[in-house]
Amino acid sequence: MTRQALWLRCEKKEFERRAALTPTTAKRLIDAGFDITVERDDQRIFNDSEYEAVGCKLVENNSWPQAPKDIPIIGLKELPESDEPLPHEHIQFAHCYKTQAGWSSVLARFYKGGGKLYDLEFLNDANGRRVAAFGYHAGFAGAAAGALALAAQKQGKTLGLLEPYVNEDAMIASVKESLGGSGKGVKALVIGALGRCGRGAVDLFRRIGLDEDDILKWDMAETAKGGPFQEILDVDIFVNCIYLTSPIPHFVTHEQIRAAGKSRPLSVVVDVSCDTTNPNNPIPIYNVNTTFSKPTVPAEVGEGNPPLSVISIDHLPTLLPREASEQFSSDLLPSLLEFPDRASARVWTDAEKLFREKLAEAAKVEGLVLSYIVVSGKENWFGDNDSAETKSKSHGTDGYDGSREEDVERAAWHNCGTPDDRTVLSSVGHWATTWRAGV
Repeated sequence: MTRQALWLRCEKKEFERRAALTPTTAKRLIDAGFDITVERDDQRIFNDSEYEAVGCKLVENNSWPQAPKDIPIIGLKELPESDEPLPHEHIQFAHCYKTQAGWSSVLARFYKGGGKLYDLEFLNDANGRRVAAFGYHAGFAGAAAGALALAAQKQGKTLGLLEPYVNEDAMIASVKESLGGSGKGVKALVIGALGRCGRGAVDLFRRIGLDEDDILKWDMAETAKGGPFQEILDVDIFVNCIYLTSPIPHFVTHEQIRAAGKSRPLSVVVDVSCDTTNPNNPIPIYNVNTTFSKPTVPAEVGEGNPPLSVISIDHLPTLLPREASEQFSSDLLPSLLEFPDRASARVWTDAEKLFREKLAEAAKVEGLVLSYIVVSGKENWFGDNDSAETKSKSHGTDGYDGSREEDVERAAWHNCGTPDDRTVLSSVGHWATTWRAGV
């Protein structure tokens, strides 16, 4: 029986110390019949030796582009910007399915290379709930960063470099110390309080000493009336933890902030959701992601008014890299164990279907041409530059081996028609559906 291979790549995002696979999870996969390759990475919270000790094969840092094309690549954060084609299967957060800035060019790389994306954000169970998410630790760390920013602002300073903590207890101790021993007296509002992220934020505020009545917990019922919301301006820290799926009224605006004048208590906004470049961002008072080296950006508040800091770091859980990684990787494990059967396992087939839909949308935006073919139940996508040899290797099945170049060309391209036309044709005794998106 062939062993399923997975290649854990390094993370190139600055300050990112988490890992999609921990040594604990890697061992569980190896015991289940996987071969795990791990890139050496000094930035990762787990030492290379921890992976080697459980049976992983170590390879050079950032060597995945040279990996055999049939080995899936797993990571966490998006890859560095590039035009290089992506021929592998990738499991990662790509941040390109909600029309974020540059989304179509990211997907164009998969088109050019013939690769595939299984976006971790969209791996859902049968009830539509994500199988694994960093939400809790994102909210927990975001609330902590907000409290640290408030403490710095009260001292007339700007929050400086944020560095990872060894565990939650160390983070709580640090935040309480910065606030003079306790967060008592601080008021906070969390929107999305019933979700994983919101629960994390609420827990942090409780553990640093905020009174329960000073933690406003809002969810869909409280925001149903539509914003902007005055209540946001009446607290010290506002934490946004919603999962944005469609346009909604703004929660807070520049005009609202300026009109509040000098009496505004709101000092820090933490946008954990971080839909910075999403055209539907409900917090349009900033337009850049912040970083661990520069955690805050000032919002425009009007002349003479008190400052307002915004935190918009898109990988907050890496402030607790070991705990966050262990929790996420453990939750992901059951789905990874099904990965060898990804052609039929629902969590993976649903993820691939969504990828195909988004790839077609990106193709239209980028002016690319796609051909989609089903031969004897097997799905394949081809680009204009794919050779007949590539096509024949991709979809030989059920007695159709694609050995004749003219047959492959007919199956892939014959009568494709104009953009968005769909045509059913008979090819070498099998039914195939072909269509083109974009020109």
